[in-house]
Amino acid sequence: MAKLILIRHGQSEWNAQNRFTGWTDVDLSTQGESEAQLAGRSLVEAQIVPDIVYTSVLKRSIRTASIALEEMDLSYLPISRTWRLNERHYGKLQGLNKKETADKYGIDQVKLWRRSYDIAPEALEESDERHPIHDKKYKMLPKDALPATECLKDVVFRMIPFWQDEIAPALLDGKNVLVVAHGNSNRALLKHLENISDQEIVDIDIPTGIPRVYDFSKTLELLGVSYIGDPEAISKASQAVASQAG
Repeated sequence: MAKLILIRHGQSEWNAQNRFTGWTDVDLSTQGESEAQLAGRSLVEAQIVPDIVYTSVLKRSIRTASIALEEMDLSYLPISRTWRLNERHYGKLQGLNKKETADKYGIDQVKLWRRSYDIAPEALEESDERHPIHDKKYKMLPKDALPATECLKDVVFRMIPFWQDEIAPALLDGKNVLVVAHGNSNRALLKHLENISDQEIVDIDIPTGIPRVYDFSKTLELLGVSYIGDPEAISKASQAVASQAG
């Protein structure tokens, strides 16, 4: 059976500050580095060995993968990076504190911005330095591919081609695929793979640094899915994500 391993990057510096991060390229916190190490150790203990590794182009994703691979003694594996696995772009929310934003606009409004399937925050103007057209990482992409804001539906739309063109063929070839991405790019994959409704995906909370493993048949039939680790610790980590906006 081929396996798909999804990991949300370890805690970032802005996760620790409870800020909307999106496409802002912040690094891991010390805790995030420890979570990446633990993710690698848990895969070793579960005897799961990736053959192919994909990340976003954001350093918190790349460093999580690198640290986890080092822990598995697999640092020689190449890491393929794609913007299609980036976190969703939070528009004008990027950089704002989630709790303070909830106090200003209300918890229900912030939950809509954070978790609804098809409601995006207010878009950035192209003159705003936070707009990805000003980031050299994306200079090879057409301007109309770069978002000024996104909802989860937009992330699903840009992620599905990568699933179809890269991840699925590797799984069909019998390869174990490790994807180290972000809360919303992982939620987009969960929604697609597990056929989660637009309404149900709102309440899905993905903890940082904990591997979620999918087992597939040779014909890409989903046979099973589960997190690797202590169930109580996973539950607490998921609850911590859910409470970020207060």
